[in-house]
Amino acid sequence: MVRPKKHLGQHFLKDKNIASKIVDALQSTDIPVLEIGPGTGVLTDMLIKKEFPYSVIEIDKESIEYLHKQYPSLRIIEGDFLEFDIKGDLAIIGNFPYNISSQIFFHVLDFRNDVKEVVCMLQKEVADRIASKHGNKTYGILSVLLQAYYDIDYLFKVPPGVFYPPPKVNSAVIRLRRNNVAALSCDEVLFKKIIKQGFQNRRKTLRNALKNLNLPGLSADRRGSVYALPVMDKRAEQLSVNDFVVLTQAIEREGERAGTI
Repeated sequence: MVRPKKHLGQHFLKDKNIASKIVDALQSTDIPVLEIGPGTGVLTDMLIKKEFPYSVIEIDKESIEYLHKQYPSLRIIEGDFLEFDIKGDLAIIGNFPYNISSQIFFHVLDFRNDVKEVVCMLQKEVADRIASKHGNKTYGILSVLLQAYYDIDYLFKVPPGVFYPPPKVNSAVIRLRRNNVAALSCDEVLFKKIIKQGFQNRRKTLRNALKNLNLPGLSADRRGSVYALPVMDKRAEQLSVNDFVVLTQAIEREGERAGTI
């Protein structure tokens, strides 16, 4: 058997009922499906019987050797998903390693127009954060960025006992489905910069949190500036995705007037 490796964040799912529920949650069965980190192949065993193009990506040499023996016809991509160049429509599924789950989602965002769906199991704390609505303490950078481009369903919780070795935390399964937003109606680079700065100073109001960006319109001595908008009295966690879009648009307009954007 494959030995779980701590440095890879491996906790192998051993409950076939949970595996079946995860596979059944996948809705995009008309496009290729990629499983991230199949490990001992509990999800793989369910997926390989389905009638859609299917492959896995795995970085662990021991897992790769095991999968080749267990599933000789399985297409295995040997490498790191965080360096994987996605081309064309794709659905992603997997029991994500806890130590890189957030990085996986940032990589998905880089290829958001190709990744149509994600069904995954991950640490409950991260799942809660991703699915959280504005106004909650768990709402953060990933919440805003993912909800801007995906509809998110919080499916079910998973106890530690269904894994080997059992993690010290609970897990949860979520589903992300690409929405109809081809592109935001604002500068997406600036949008991301504002979100990151706001949440990195989440105890401060946006008026104070965004000061270090030195953006036009955020100066107190400019009459009618963005600085004076009511939204600037709020903290980042209080703003919806649309609020961040509107704020970014306002800063863009101010920059265009000042000739700096």
